[in-house]
Amino acid sequence: MNKLYTTIILVLLAALYFAFGQGQENEVSPLQEKETSLSVETENVRYEIPVSTKERAEILLEQYGYTVSYNPELCIPNWVAWELNEEKLVVRESRNSKFMPNPKLPDDEAVTTKEYSGSGWDRGHMCPAGDNKYHWRAMNESFYMTNICPQHPNLNGGDWHELEKACRRWALEGTIYIVCGPILYKNPSYAPIGKEHKIRVPEAFFKVILAGVEEGRPRAIGFIYKNTAGNRPLDSYVNSIDQVERITGMDFFPALPDDIEQRIEKDCNINEWR
Repeated sequence: MNKLYTTIILVLLAALYFAFGQGQENEVSPLQEKETSLSVETENVRYEIPVSTKERAEILLEQYGYTVSYNPELCIPNWVAWELNEEKLVVRESRNSKFMPNPKLPDDEAVTTKEYSGSGWDRGHMCPAGDNKYHWRAMNESFYMTNICPQHPNLNGGDWHELEKACRRWALEGTIYIVCGPILYKNPSYAPIGKEHKIRVPEAFFKVILAGVEEGRPRAIGFIYKNTAGNRPLDSYVNSIDQVERITGMDFFPALPDDIEQRIEKDCNINEWR
C-alpha cells in the first residue's frame, strides 16, 4: 500500500511541475514584453516607400536598385528610395559615369545629359552610384536622368558626398532604408535649366534614414542641405523626420507601426549614429 501511495504522490508532483514549472518558464517578463512591442515585420515590407501628403505630378518607376517618383512637369524626381545593406556594398562593378535618359519615359519627356551642359550645375545623383556597385544593371540605372537633380558642384562633391559615405558605413551594421530628394520653395530661387525641357533647380535637398528594424531597435534621422557651397560637419545638417515631413509634405516610413513611427520620428540624435 505504501508503495502505491508513493507512486501516486510522484505522479501528482510531476503533474504539478508541468502545470506550473514549465508555465513559469514560458511567461514573458515585463522587460521582454517591452522589447517585443518594438519588433516589427521585416519580410517583404517596403519601409523606404513614402506617401505624399500633398498633390504633385508623379510617374512611379521601379528600377533595379531603387524606386523613383519622377515629376514630369519639373523634370526631376520628387523622391528616390532604396534599401541598403552589407550585401549590396559588395563591389562587383566600377562606376561607368554614362548618364542617359530613362528608356521607360517617352522620348519627348525624357531629359538628356545635354540639358545640363553649360548650366553651372552638376548632375547630382539622388541614389548614388556608390550604392549600386553590386550589379551591372543597378550601376547603369543609377545614371538614368530620372535619378538626377541640378546640384551645386561643391555640395555634390563635398558634404552631400560625405553623407552618402556615412550611409554606407551605417549599412555595414545592418539594413538601412533611405529616401532622398529635392526641396522646392514656392517662389523659385534659381532659373530653370535646359533647352528642350525646363528643369527645376532645387533650393535644397533632404535625406531621411531608417535603421535597426531587423534588430528590433528602430531609429531614424533626417538631413537637410541647402543647394549651395558649404563645408560643415555632418551634425549641422541634422533634422528630425517630423521636421523633414513638414518641409517636404511627405510621410516617411509609413509601414512602421504608428507608435514606433511617432516615437522615432520626433527625435534626432546624431550620437546614436556615430
